[in-house]
Amino acid sequence: MAEIANANLTISSVLGQEKAKKMLRRAVTGNRLSHAYLFRGPAGVGKRTLGRAFARYLNCLSPTDTQDACCSCASCHKFASGSHPDLMVIEPVGVSIKIEQIRELKHALSFPPYEAGVRVVILTEVHTMRREAANSLLKILEEPPPGNLLILTGNEAGDILPTISSRCQAVPFVGLSTGLIEETLVADGIDRDTARTLAAMTGNSLGQARLLAGQGLLEIRRTLIEKLLATSPGKPETAESVFALAETTSSHKEDLPEILELIRSWLRDLILLSCRVEGRIINHDLSSLLEQAGGRWDYNDLLIRLDLIDKARRQLARNCNRTLVCEALYFGLL
Repeated sequence: MAEIANANLTISSVLGQEKAKKMLRRAVTGNRLSHAYLFRGPAGVGKRTLGRAFARYLNCLSPTDTQDACCSCASCHKFASGSHPDLMVIEPVGVSIKIEQIRELKHALSFPPYEAGVRVVILTEVHTMRREAANSLLKILEEPPPGNLLILTGNEAGDILPTISSRCQAVPFVGLSTGLIEETLVADGIDRDTARTLAAMTGNSLGQARLLAGQGLLEIRRTLIEKLLATSPGKPETAESVFALAETTSSHKEDLPEILELIRSWLRDLILLSCRVEGRIINHDLSSLLEQAGGRWDYNDLLIRLDLIDKARRQLARNCNRTLVCEALYFGLL
């Protein structure tokens, strides 16, 4: 069982994905519910959220005329509190869904739903499943117990066994527009320039934008760039500044590749500005730093620095010493 964070979650409240919503609602009104659906598309665009909203609607005691959950009946309250016995959410443990989780699911499905008309099982990120777990799930899909509906979610580029996808009704999901993501982030309380930056950075994924906003990496990126611009090559204090900066940055072990990618995006913006292509800028919240750096490096200098970022990322992937990698990179970026 899992908690629905939004007590007013409905199908209509899910951002975008109008085609997916229409497919699910038509299945209900036409009495053509499949035993299993595969929600497939980019990460962070609402697959899991729509799955929860659909589960809530299917078990609502007083659905609305607009084909939404009422959000006020006993069933809806249980969904909102995470206490509904007929919603199961299975997520990867570590990096993948394990065979033991599928075995537990198979046992649970051998019993009828506790109180709902249909038990809904949401299996997230099924593209992460190993073959053993996938084959076990396949047996459930081949002989689905009555009274159960399975919703599988997977990334667009994920590796899902054809035998699994062929036994599910496909529901395609698409990336959200940057404008919609920006407005949603502003409604979340994020300032306009930062929201615009996050929307441009995260490839049409609201989930990824919110995750990046919560990690604090944009502020680390800003501080790092400010200190690099304030450091002049060849001065006695330069080395100490670089050593301190490398030590601080390398402490962010898990986030370091993403931090370097953020610096890379800023250098990319400088290249675009040098070519007078302002409409594709990503780092809108760093406009003053982009202006400050203007003229510091020419086009070829910027290309060299992009190569340095790529080299550093390759070294990190080979588990080279993080601090030494950062030191070499920052000396090269000056």
